[in-house]
Amino acid sequence: MTTVRFALALGAALAIAAPAAAQDFRPKEKGLLMLNARISGVLTDAEDPILTAGGVDSGLKAKVGDDVMPTLGLTYFLTDNLAIEAIAGTTQHEVKAVGPGTDVKVHETWVLPPVVSLQYHFAPQAKVSPYVGAGINYMIFYGGEDENGFKVDIDDGFGYALQAGVDVALQGPWSANLDVKKVFFETDASINGGALKSKVKLDPWVVSAGFGYKF
Repeated sequence: MTTVRFALALGAALAIAAPAAAQDFRPKEKGLLMLNARISGVLTDAEDPILTAGGVDSGLKAKVGDDVMPTLGLTYFLTDNLAIEAIAGTTQHEVKAVGPGTDVKVHETWVLPPVVSLQYHFAPQAKVSPYVGAGINYMIFYGGEDENGFKVDIDDGFGYALQAGVDVALQGPWSANLDVKKVFFETDASINGGALKSKVKLDPWVVSAGFGYKF
């Protein structure tokens, strides 16, 4: 539900921006470089079992919180329709152990989740040009801070992503952008030197809206 509300809010913001578009705009084409500055929500809703070192279910789950931060996307058009995009941004997430009568913060970490995707852009010459994409990502956890006497280690690793979005051309090189990615990523978390452990499926939605400039 959080993901749906966030997407609807970003879509409304894009709809407000779109009517102001002028008739004169630069279309997408081979050799074009586009920079998108967005506000992105990284929405995980992850809740996975915490096990003992022997693999017994502790009755607790590892819950990872959401965050909203600015991100940048750089897209290069190989042809009028095919493009490669790389996104960069970093978010901060709270990790809790939750269960019957338990809701305790155990860790807070920054995450750098760069995604590189190959995109197909429909109607590149049109004012409204949707696209789809697929790619890979690498999750880097850094700046971690343990809480309430717990020591938590989270493994970095590779994942993959699916993407859909739309560019709405505004005046000249400017455009408005709405973008949604589903990142599939699973990591191992170790608590207190392995006394407890969890295989956490983050699988976040990355829902973004912003403005682009074509070079």
